[in-house]
Amino acid sequence: MSIRHGLLALLAERPMYGYQLRAEFETRTGSTWPLNVGQVYTTLQRLERDGLVEPADTAGTADDQTAVYQLTETGRAETEKWWSAPVTRHAPARDELAIKLALAVTLPGIDVQLVVQRQRTETMRAVQQYTRLSRQADESNDTAWLLVLDSLVFAAEAEIRWLDHVEARLARTARRPARTDAGPSGAPAPTAPSSPGRPGAATTEKSGR
Repeated sequence: MSIRHGLLALLAERPMYGYQLRAEFETRTGSTWPLNVGQVYTTLQRLERDGLVEPADTAGTADDQTAVYQLTETGRAETEKWWSAPVTRHAPARDELAIKLALAVTLPGIDVQLVVQRQRTETMRAVQQYTRLSRQADESNDTAWLLVLDSLVFAAEAEIRWLDHVEARLARTARRPARTDAGPSGAPAPTAPSSPGRPGAATTEKSGR
C-alpha cells in the first residue's frame, strides 16, 4: 500500500494538515488500513524533502503538527502519473501466510495440514465478516468502502482456493515415490539425455570412431 501516493491524492483535493489527512484516509477506506499520525507526518516530511509538497501557510504554526500542506507542481504531476499508471507486481509484498507455509514444509515436526486447516477456518470467518459489513453498508453513500470490502472478499476467497491447492499439492507429493540420485553401489544414476532445443541441451555428433 502506498501511503505516499495516498496522501498526495488527498492533497490534490485541498491543502490539509496531518491529522486531517489521517482522518480522510481512514474515512475513505473504511479504516481498513489505519494510519499512525506519526507515520503521516514522517511521510509528509519526506514528500517535502522530495519537492512534492510544501507548507501552505507557515504563519502562526508552532510545529509540524499544525502545518498545513499543499501539493507543489511536481507533486501534482506525480499524482497524475500515479493515477494513470497500473499497479505493478514485479516486487510482490511479503505474504506472511505464503512464507509460513513455505517454511512449514521444509522444517521437521510441523503439522502442515493442521496449519492449512486452521488458516482456512480463519479466512472463511473473515469472508463472512466482510460479507456482513457489505450488507450493512449504504449502496449509494458508501461506494468507496464497498469497493474496499469487495477487494477484501475476493482476496480472501482466492486465499481459500490457494489453500485447497496447497493441500492437493501436498497429497500428490506424499504419494510420489522417494527420489534417489544414486545408482547401484552408490554410483551416480545415469542422466537422461537432454532434449534438443532446450536450454543447456547437449548436441551429439557422430565422430566415426
